[in-house]
Amino acid sequence: MAETEGRKRRGGGRAGAAARRGREVISQMPWQIPVNRDRPTEPLPEEGVAAIHEGAMRILEEIGVVFLNPEALALFKQAGCKVEGELVKFDRHWIMEMIGKAPSEFTITPRNPDRTIPLGGNNILFGNVSSPPNYWDMELGRKVPGNREMCANLLKLTQYFNCIHFAGGYPVEPVDIHASVRHLDVVHDKLTLTDKAMHVYSLGKERVEDVMEMVRIAGGLTEEEFQAKPHMYTNINSTSPLKHDFPMIDGCLRMARRGQAIVVSPFTLAGAMAPVTMAGAVAQSIAESLCAIALFQYVAPGTPCVIGTFTSNVDMKTGAPAFGTPEYMRSTQMTGQMARFYGLPMRSSGVCAANVPDGQAMWETSNSLWASVQSGTHMVYHAAGWLEGGLIASPEKFIMDCEILQQIQRYMQPEIWASGPDEIALDTIAEVGNEGHFFGTQYTQDRYTTAFYQPFLSDWKNYEGWEAAGAVWTPERAHHMFKDIIANFEAPPMEDAIREELADFVARRKSEGGAPTDF
Repeated sequence: MAETEGRKRRGGGRAGAAARRGREVISQMPWQIPVNRDRPTEPLPEEGVAAIHEGAMRILEEIGVVFLNPEALALFKQAGCKVEGELVKFDRHWIMEMIGKAPSEFTITPRNPDRTIPLGGNNILFGNVSSPPNYWDMELGRKVPGNREMCANLLKLTQYFNCIHFAGGYPVEPVDIHASVRHLDVVHDKLTLTDKAMHVYSLGKERVEDVMEMVRIAGGLTEEEFQAKPHMYTNINSTSPLKHDFPMIDGCLRMARRGQAIVVSPFTLAGAMAPVTMAGAVAQSIAESLCAIALFQYVAPGTPCVIGTFTSNVDMKTGAPAFGTPEYMRSTQMTGQMARFYGLPMRSSGVCAANVPDGQAMWETSNSLWASVQSGTHMVYHAAGWLEGGLIASPEKFIMDCEILQQIQRYMQPEIWASGPDEIALDTIAEVGNEGHFFGTQYTQDRYTTAFYQPFLSDWKNYEGWEAAGAVWTPERAHHMFKDIIANFEAPPMEDAIREELADFVARRKSEGGAPTDF
């Protein structure tokens, strides 16, 4: 690995904010880390938490979880777990001892330190849509496979919007790039088009090692500096029910040994991949998460880990996944209670089953996002741009979702519920008395520009005003905004030497064949 001791680092900083965004297309809220001051919604009584914990422990002790990774099996055997072929059964006391080693709070520092994100506490962070194979926008008017340009444009939205705190997986899968080198091109785009905390797919040794090296180079870090704290993260899903595959566990072990963050998110669909009851589905999800997190703590105690939930239900008429449902909301809240019980940060998602950015898309996504708020979630995946149960990414939906995210951030600002003498405004109430209005008072004049949330996408005109302005529906307004943002986008600054080293690494790894594939 090339060492870069003493290299000057540059991420742009606050002074470079305008350069990072290009010309301001919208008036948006500034970059901030939202703090969720509400008490979480806790549907489970104390005995309910105990029952789900007991269920998860019995799953681990009596039924076991399959690990298709020989290294993991050897480590479990070394730790004293009961290994029967690929099936592992766990002692609950060992699981809880290992979970106790995981930090309840940590930070991820990207190449721009001003974009550092804190995981845990009362913080809530929002990320972009990740991993759909298909793309839809209003200009196309149909679903098409993703390509590199579409992926790059969604990365530009990820960078542009201040309410997006981290860059997840590929915002759409660019199938025009061969799978052996796709990670090299897309991560290069991600590191040069954004300066936010980013993700690596745990899909084989080469991809994980390549991306860790690219993040190290982009940050201008020595190997020691890279390993000293998290600069990136991975997210894995178990293969429900009760199975972990080879590459995802392999990738996480590599990440843990270099001090990087890991999110474990079982994808448990009640009625299909988990019991039809939400309590049963949550218990299974918890069991699948805890055994993997315990492994990573055994290998590298103190590895920053997040427990994820992707527990929803299926449409029992068709078998299709459903999202943003009442069951999804409750399972997210229940998992939040369990995450607090184990002292782990939590990840959930902003998701929907709708196929286009219509009313269904927005009420399902809003349900999902508010469930994240209510659950005490710290990391919200897919918060902007997700459609068709994760099969479509859409720029219009991305922008529409960012309107919701800004409203959530505004909702969390304490000045809304401040109740001191100045906010009670008795003098102004007396001034207006029983006649007149408050529009013209000095009190209102002094505060009207910041008193209320100002939308960038919503249209608050009456019907006649909206009609006179062209009768433009919300997705169409979002489409025009998308085009304007892309046309005026400027990438965040990067040192020329770092950019050159990054490009050289990509070129070398491509010449070596990148990552092996099955085709």
